[in-house]
Amino acid sequence: MTTTHLPPPFVNAPGILNFRDAGGHLVTVGDRAGRAVVRRGVLFRSAEIGDKGGEALRRLGITRVFDLRSAMEAGTPGYRVAHGETAAPVLPASWTGIDRVWVPVFLDQDYSPEAIAIRFQKYSNGTEGFVAAYRSILEAAGSPDNQCEPFRTILEALASSPTPILVHCSAGKDRTGVLVALVLSLLGVDDDTIAADFQLTELGLADVKAAIVSKLTKEPHLGGDRAKAERMVTASESMLRTMAMIRDTYGSAESYLVDHCRVSRETLEKLRRNLVVEVDGVAGEE
Repeated sequence: MTTTHLPPPFVNAPGILNFRDAGGHLVTVGDRAGRAVVRRGVLFRSAEIGDKGGEALRRLGITRVFDLRSAMEAGTPGYRVAHGETAAPVLPASWTGIDRVWVPVFLDQDYSPEAIAIRFQKYSNGTEGFVAAYRSILEAAGSPDNQCEPFRTILEALASSPTPILVHCSAGKDRTGVLVALVLSLLGVDDDTIAADFQLTELGLADVKAAIVSKLTKEPHLGGDRAKAERMVTASESMLRTMAMIRDTYGSAESYLVDHCRVSRETLEKLRRNLVVEVDGVAGEE
């Protein structure tokens, strides 16, 4: 699936697009500003994973994979449903030893990049559409009706121990991007860095972006406007506006996670201890 060799933080692995480490960012907000970074090798993110992807995950020590996709996108065979009945998973041999957990943000909606662009096509410049889409992701992930509690489940896993996990959706861009942005903000990473990290998806999806844009261009509401389709794929400005929206609506990433996702403050403190390390503590990993 992957044909382009990408530099770090990307992980080049067959069967996995947009696969990268979410760590390594300098903490610039809070008491440890300028003295600490987000720990590498713990939180990974990607697009959907092919059957052969398990081999790459095992090499990185990843033993838990959290899938944010809907039932329509993912199906459920081979998954343990978070906070639900557990069926014996049916997984490819390469996935032996990896716990694959289904934590849908939306239970029965297609939220692929193309679907998001079409659903929010009334926003002509793309940015407003992304912010509206990401607001709906925040609302759905924190809804009391979502018994899988996707964001809470993932944050509790990160807080339990600094062992590697991977979070993904269809493209590793929207649902995954919102979750990672919340985590980075919680850890003291500034908005500009979060937006730059989000923009890396342009590289991560470079091998399939042309196909996505071409598909969108054919949608009746775009009338063949390729430039508009390009704007509907990824832009750092969309994440900057989303971070501002989170503060305007919820107060902060932490307030959203506590008040709407029912994550305890004790869990958030444990997560910070696991994922924020002094700069000298990671010098050997550079």
